[in-house]
Amino acid sequence: MAWSSFHCSFLLVIPNIPANAKWAQNGVTVAGSYGKGNDTNQLYGFYCLFVDDDQTVGIADYVNNRIIQWKKDDTNGQVVAGGNGKGSGLNQLNGPMHVLIDKETDSLIICDSWNRRVVRWSRRSGTTQGEILVGNIRCYGLAMDDQRYLYFSGKHKDEVRRYQLGDNTGTLVAGDNGKGTGLNQLNTSTYLFVDQQQTVYVSDWDNHRVMKWSKGATEGIVVAGGQGTGNALTQLSYPQGLFVDTLGTVYVAEQGNNRVTRWPQGATQGTVIVGGNGAGAGANQFWAPMCLSFDRYGNLYVVDYYNKRVQRFSLEGEFRCAV
Repeated sequence: MAWSSFHCSFLLVIPNIPANAKWAQNGVTVAGSYGKGNDTNQLYGFYCLFVDDDQTVGIADYVNNRIIQWKKDDTNGQVVAGGNGKGSGLNQLNGPMHVLIDKETDSLIICDSWNRRVVRWSRRSGTTQGEILVGNIRCYGLAMDDQRYLYFSGKHKDEVRRYQLGDNTGTLVAGDNGKGTGLNQLNTSTYLFVDQQQTVYVSDWDNHRVMKWSKGATEGIVVAGGQGTGNALTQLSYPQGLFVDTLGTVYVAEQGNNRVTRWPQGATQGTVIVGGNGAGAGANQFWAPMCLSFDRYGNLYVVDYYNKRVQRFSLEGEFRCAV
């Protein structure tokens, strides 16, 4: 089977996945799964991840106040930021919610939630502390576009703002019209995705929908869900992690339905691509999936929250990656 090319950005991988793509239904654990704890083979209360070009998986390990990464086939992770106890020192983190790679500076950008700041840690060997990029902000979701603008959502503040590096004010790009179901409103905004046109996609958690806000728009459009909570293919249940490919197809982790669904551009219902087999610890199950991402080979990675593990689902078929 011939597959379309993948666009491999220097910031993040944005796959162009054919509409008939399929993934293995049984996942392989690539991090965690040794119960909750603070050993280097364990995770505890973690929310989001990144996947590097070499299939290294990095995880915002919230309760352990650290960023920990697993190289491919490792059984133990390595702490690459924080890990020095809860605190506000530059060598510490306090409830990191989200992490992404900034390839231009070879660093990690971290939403250090309870310290109300966003920090950057170099990935170079010997780094012992980070630097503050944005202060006085409690973020939940975090994204960066190709022009190096940062985007933050706040779970307790129903808006998304865009920041230049060094800017502490930001520009409103979605929401900020009170909590509600209107197209210009959000109700508990969690995860974000920003495409190359600076279009912002938001998991509107309590509205059980994903919203798309084009650059400069004063209201969004519903691109997934929006039919109340439920497990019908027209519905979402507490959407969390998001990914959007170059065709505009939305992939969303549904915390309430224990599944990942795919919504092609303009679709009124989604399809289940992995999970959807009830809450559990089986290889084909999740128990509250949170963040998701793809590697440059098109494999899907999902944070399986209550199972304290990250699962990888292999893309079936062939592909090639065009830079």
